[in-house]
Order: sequence, then C-alpha cells, then structure tokens
Amino acid sequence: MAEALGGSADLVAGLGWTARDAWWSLTGDPRVWAELHHADAVVFAVGSMDTLPSPLPTYLRTGLRYLRPDPLRRVVRKTYLGAQPWLARLTRGRPAVLPAKLTVHYLDTAVGALRVLRPTLPIIGMLPSVHRAASYGRVHTARAGATAAMTAWSRKAGVPMLELASVVGEHVLSGRGNPDGMHWGWEGHTDVGHAMADLIKPLLPSAP
Repeated sequence: MAEALGGSADLVAGLGWTARDAWWSLTGDPRVWAELHHADAVVFAVGSMDTLPSPLPTYLRTGLRYLRPDPLRRVVRKTYLGAQPWLARLTRGRPAVLPAKLTVHYLDTAVGALRVLRPTLPIIGMLPSVHRAASYGRVHTARAGATAAMTAWSRKAGVPMLELASVVGEHVLSGRGNPDGMHWGWEGHTDVGHAMADLIKPLLPSAP
C-alpha cells in the first residue's frame, strides 16, 4: 500500500488483535501518539479476528499461556485446540471473539479520539475477511452481522471501509492463501495493498 502511494508505513500490530486491542494500543503505547503527529492517514486493519468463533471466553482463552508448570500448559492448550473446531460447530460459531457491538464501540471510540487530536486526518477501516480454517470448524456465522454493523457505523462516522471479501475472498476460499485456510498468501497481501491504496489516495492532500 505504502509503495503504491509513494510513501512509507508504520505497522502497529500484535498476534490476533481485535478492535479492542487496537484501542488499547492507541491509549497505551506512547509511540503511537508520537507517530500520529506525522501520519498522513491511519488504517484500522482490524475486525476480522473479532468475528471468529471463541468457545472459551477471551480471558480464559488468552490466559492459557499463563498456566504452570509448562507440561500442564501444553496439555491444556493442545486439548483446547483439538476441541475448538468441534465446539465451533456445536455452538454454530457463537460466541465470537468480540461481539459486533463492541467492535463498533472500540472503533468509534478510537476514531473519536483521533479526531480530537487530528480533526482532518483521513481514517480508513476494513470489513471482516473470510476464512475456510479447519481450526475453527470452517464456521464463520458471526461475520455477516459484524459486517452489517461495521458498515452502518462507517457511514455514520464517515470512515471508508475496504471490503476484504471482494478483494481476497476468492484467494482464500479457493485455497491459494495460507494452508491454514485463514491467512492470506503474498498474492492476497498485494491485492489488499493496492486496493487500500486506491481507497486512500483520493483522501490525501494533492501536494507531496
């Protein structure tokens, strides 16, 4: 994306981030606020993780890493990962990692904070991607509701959203992406980068 726009990008990310994690980073990482003074645009590339099935509550699922001793942690984690596809199908993908109303809440709060700091800063988001991951039982029932909620919010908030499904849907569902059935391959990343550049370019000042 940055290459297509003739600029550079600073990536702030972590494993499995949701909209809530993005908000926490925005408020808890002083480097983010320092960079915002120089940014030409901000992309909230979150929302897809929010829609994945989460049979265990988030605080329990993420807390598995803290179990001790190590052999116990490995056994519990292996057991959960083995049960996750079955549980996702049993519960029909509910609950999701983050409910759609909370995804919208954290995005809206983050955008509001940014607009206090930089009122004219272009802010762009993404609608949830698709997956065919066996690790989640190939279940993705929460995506439709989240997409609708995020789309409605984006219109109200004036935040353009990239529809990932139209860009990488075929790439992922045809098996050309990562073998895990969820993450994109290089081709998918390139396509998303160019699509995002096309979305951002009209929002940037014409001067370098």
